[in-house]
Amino acid sequence: MHPQPLDFGITTDCGITDNISWWDSDAEVTTVLSRPDTDPELWDEYLRGAVESYRRHGVERAVDVDAVRDGSDTAMFWATLDSTGRVIGGLRAKGPLLSADDSHATVEWAGQPGLAAVRKMIDDRVPFGVLEMKTAWTTDDRDKARRISTALARTPFHAMTLLDIQFCMATSAPHILERWRTSGAVVAPIPATPYPDERYRTKMMWYDRRTFANHAAPDQIPKIFREMSIVSTGTEAQPRDRAAAL
Repeated sequence: MHPQPLDFGITTDCGITDNISWWDSDAEVTTVLSRPDTDPELWDEYLRGAVESYRRHGVERAVDVDAVRDGSDTAMFWATLDSTGRVIGGLRAKGPLLSADDSHATVEWAGQPGLAAVRKMIDDRVPFGVLEMKTAWTTDDRDKARRISTALARTPFHAMTLLDIQFCMATSAPHILERWRTSGAVVAPIPATPYPDERYRTKMMWYDRRTFANHAAPDQIPKIFREMSIVSTGTEAQPRDRAAAL
């Protein structure tokens, strides 16, 4: 995959001064897009849910909450809320990356044959803007989790729209990759890494704002464009008060 540049001015300021939220009728959740310093209580609840979820699956070592709690490396985050206002999923966007050294992927591939390819793939794209999607989790309710994951798979486009950048990347186990591929992610031709432990074969995937429609599932494309419009214009934004957004 050889990136073609777009005329983007890379910035670390996504311009969010209040949260943006909308109802997702497929997942039956309210999606809230915000920043750690804008919604510190929601940020803490999202992180708490992530720790609990990763612990239940025995992979708590994959999320270092103490390292990310201050939100300094997080451009924005998403929380999905059920009808009671409880956070039942979310993820965060790290960056924009200045080099491969900023990416957690280099930790995940440390000592593995694919490390050099991981570093090159990131560094080649940094001039066009790269965000890393991290710390994704959902409820353990299987049907609900599937629908929330499909919704969260569209979040890279919110980030690319707000920061006007070309690329987002993420790493994930194969069973999650299939869900994220519905919104146009392309799995990199790099050998998998046994991260966070030998049970997993983690792969890298990329979103390219220029070409995603060539790879996305047809039913995801209109939803992606609708949500990109929401985050760029705030036309369906809801108040910051969580109760008022439900």
